[in-house]
Amino acid sequence: MEETNSHRIHTFSLLILTFSLLSPLPLSSFSPTDNHLISCGSTVDTTVDNRRFISDSNPNSPLLSSAKTIPLTNQSPSPYSIQIYNSARIFKKPSKYAFEIEEPGTHMVRLHFHAFFSSNLDLSDAQFHVLVNGYVALSNFSVGKVRDFVVKEYFIWADSDKIVINFVPAKKGDYGFVNAIEVISAPKDLIADVGFLVNGNKDEKFVGLTKQALETVHRINVGGPKVTPFNDTVWRTWIPDHEFLKSSNDLSKRMYFGGRIHYQIGGASREVGPDFVYKTARVITNTNGSVLNVNMTWEFPVDEGYKYLVRMHFCDIASISLGLIHFNVYVNGYLAYEDLDLSSITYTLASPFYVDFVVDDDSSGVLRVSVGPTNKTMAYGVDGILNGVEIMKMNNSMGSLGGKICAGMVLKSWPRGNIGVLVPFVAGLCLLLSLALVMHRRTVGLRNPVSWSKLPTEVPGVDLNHGNLHLSGKA
Repeated sequence: MEETNSHRIHTFSLLILTFSLLSPLPLSSFSPTDNHLISCGSTVDTTVDNRRFISDSNPNSPLLSSAKTIPLTNQSPSPYSIQIYNSARIFKKPSKYAFEIEEPGTHMVRLHFHAFFSSNLDLSDAQFHVLVNGYVALSNFSVGKVRDFVVKEYFIWADSDKIVINFVPAKKGDYGFVNAIEVISAPKDLIADVGFLVNGNKDEKFVGLTKQALETVHRINVGGPKVTPFNDTVWRTWIPDHEFLKSSNDLSKRMYFGGRIHYQIGGASREVGPDFVYKTARVITNTNGSVLNVNMTWEFPVDEGYKYLVRMHFCDIASISLGLIHFNVYVNGYLAYEDLDLSSITYTLASPFYVDFVVDDDSSGVLRVSVGPTNKTMAYGVDGILNGVEIMKMNNSMGSLGGKICAGMVLKSWPRGNIGVLVPFVAGLCLLLSLALVMHRRTVGLRNPVSWSKLPTEVPGVDLNHGNLHLSGKA
């Protein structure tokens, strides 16, 4: 089991990130105010999982530069292919879509790519950049020879009446493409504004998550099967965890729950995680009356140079009564949550709960999450449980999710040629702008030191001023 080097104990106020009182609802209950679904390059509308994607050839299409683009159709589609992946919009010059927004706030943006071959054009050769509302979402992106479709998902804050998506060829002679686009209002409780900053040295909270651009890089259903958009309230995909699980012991096992998940105060709404995630888990169980000195660990490949939002989902589907599970949570080897007792938060079994952590990459290209026993773990019990993990990349100081490049650099580089020519000049400008933004935020923070997000005031039995989160040193 990972141990800490520091003997200091730091205590945070317990931050319950989502409070909602819900009865079981059908998966179709979520109805976003903004719900733009676009089938790119198609001449007809397409229905996928009971969702209607509108052709971008429609006169009311958000595409603003159709004269510079080419619609393309797959002439030899697979009989089992999804219809939105049989057409694409080709961009040989910078082009953009502008989506009207009625409700300010966090929006989910999904870009769908499938590299088919048609009309002597092989989409796997495309190389391009994508900007979303001034953030660099993709830089020098190429789908390559991947046979399956690729979906890139982002969470973008919109405080104006439009979300603009730019497609820019990497250089003159290159081209970009996209098969389908989704721009959807996110549920209001999906991205909380405050998370726990885990670095092992000091107790901090990260404020302003909602204003960050986030890219989903991993979304894992621990111990369970793949969950498709058809079975998720907000149309997400969750993949099985087995390729990420690195524990080398035989004492962890998968759990399946056939009962009812209780969504209540202190838990998580269906939009935060579906039943299909909370009804499955992996647990460590001890035998022979001895608590084992082992952790369950998952390792996820990540890009270096970014902060990451790590969301961990918990639901006690393993206990027969309250108070039987106590365990520690680690992120990148740091103790992130000590003596987690789910029943002290949810006050009932099979009730979902999630926690958001913010962590820097450790320059290894791998992000690790672990759960394991604590000093309060009981004999013949469960030493740890985890139901799901989401890992989201946060934009860097240049407003980019695609390297040390800002949106201004991308737009000004075309059509002069290779973007590398402008890097020494424009990168300096981007850096100066980002430093100015940081100084402005610090000034505003000094004027308004209250940085916690609003918490509910009527939570029976929960004292929000005395939590059990302890941070300490790294293993």
